[in-house]
Amino acid sequence: MMSKYAIGVDYGTESGRAVLVRLADGAEIAEHVTPYRHGVIDEKLPETGLKLEHDWALQHPADYIEVLERSVPAVIKESGVNPSEVIGLGIDFTACTMLPIDKAGQPLCFNPSYKENPHSWVKLWKHHAAQDEANLVNEVAAQRGEAFLPRYGGKISSEWMLAKAWQILNEAPEIYDTADKFVEATDWVIGQMTGNIVRNSCTAGYKSIWHKKDGYPSSEFFKALDPKLENLAETKLRGDVVPLGTKAGELTADMASRIGLAAGTAIAVGNVDAHAAVPAVGVVTPGKLVMAMGTSICHMLLGSEEKQVEGMCGVVEDGIIPGYFGYEAGQSAVGDIFAWYVDEAVPAYVVDAAKEEGINVHEWLEKKASELNVGESGVLALDWWNGNRSVLVDTNLTGLLIGATLLTKPQEIYRALLEATAFGTRKIVDAFHNNGVEVNELYACGGLPQKNRLLMQIYADVTNREIKVAASKQTPALGAAMFGAVAAGAAKGGYDNVVDAAAAMARVREESFKPIPENVAVYDKLYAEYNLLHDYFGRGANDVMKRLKSIKEEASAH
Repeated sequence: MMSKYAIGVDYGTESGRAVLVRLADGAEIAEHVTPYRHGVIDEKLPETGLKLEHDWALQHPADYIEVLERSVPAVIKESGVNPSEVIGLGIDFTACTMLPIDKAGQPLCFNPSYKENPHSWVKLWKHHAAQDEANLVNEVAAQRGEAFLPRYGGKISSEWMLAKAWQILNEAPEIYDTADKFVEATDWVIGQMTGNIVRNSCTAGYKSIWHKKDGYPSSEFFKALDPKLENLAETKLRGDVVPLGTKAGELTADMASRIGLAAGTAIAVGNVDAHAAVPAVGVVTPGKLVMAMGTSICHMLLGSEEKQVEGMCGVVEDGIIPGYFGYEAGQSAVGDIFAWYVDEAVPAYVVDAAKEEGINVHEWLEKKASELNVGESGVLALDWWNGNRSVLVDTNLTGLLIGATLLTKPQEIYRALLEATAFGTRKIVDAFHNNGVEVNELYACGGLPQKNRLLMQIYADVTNREIKVAASKQTPALGAAMFGAVAAGAAKGGYDNVVDAAAAMARVREESFKPIPENVAVYDKLYAEYNLLHDYFGRGANDVMKRLKSIKEEASAH
């Protein structure tokens, strides 16, 4: 029997990556990366050079298609696989990354009459210029007691669809009026391949306030924000919302010739990068928390019912694995904090010592930090260097280091920062667990677990749970390929659901990280102290961080 394959395309912030996967066992046969030609557009528009305001982050939709045109043929060529053996394709994307399109499904920025208006372009997930709109969304929703608010931990983000759409209405009403729809980039790219745009339940649920039973927020709510938004759901956000793993359509003959696959290949509906990683580590049932660990952490968990949990970023039915409620929470800085310390605060002698040993500074610090006993340095930190995402949902909080003395060493501070991020994860684990959403074991994927053994052991000890690590370095792409295989179906050589696909294709490493009881006992004491500091500085007892921030803003205005 001929082997069958699927392709997963993982769209990141700077580039897109295609991975060709064998369906029988999930083996990754070939991969190829295409950097975005225009990168992140955050200073000025391409061609016209129009200067962008602060907190803007745009992208060029043509770059997304170029990824398909370059990376898909590259993996076919490298693997020597016949395109007819590739039965399905799935993609995952950053989110909320949205764009306005016309009736023909084309981005407004492709139209010469609109391309000079920055609002006609793709707004990337990290476009934060709609914060004023987000603040008003939260204010009005809270005043009206909107039922959707608690599902998102009490706050709708400036990164999400509603704030971004409202910013377009406020600043470029002509773009708002001209747009036939606002769509997620992931849904747009799938539409380009199939000739048919559908919305996926993951981005609609987590980023566009859609609910499987209640739909979008009411027109009364939208009208309370702005009378011109009253029909937003029926007009700009219209379109079927379908569960992950649904077949969006088949590859058109035109796109097939451009990307080197067979016309009629099954294309799955779009997905979000972190969420696609969940089945790729084999998690398809409740009780298992998946951490996508990199510069920040996205925490994902399945439950069998809808519960309210403080600071969660969303709970969506069919949002991660069809048939379950998918919960999401997160920490806004993790790897970024360790990088800050190494780049900005490490003494020269450490840099020299690392160079002498032929290792990088992170490795040197990790080696020294792992020689310390738990609690030996007497140093404790709060992990809020980039604000707090879960559970406090407050971007105005800042970092804290306590317990330093004249004898404190760089590796002790480094270890305290590693521990702080683990305490932040435990805070999230406890919030879920105490609200009736069980967390029995942890799974880690992404860049950090691949190389940081000490960090993973600390997380196991702090949470007192075993941690399993993904075997794949490309977990989102692997997950996207699984959904491609599900879109094709078992009759074509794929799978009928993602549970079956994960059973055959998901892989975790043999070795896991298990809690060490004597470490757990000391970390419980340190976590109690972390908790006191967390609530003192984070729940209003002492708003010194915010006062310092406003003094800083006044001072830098002069």
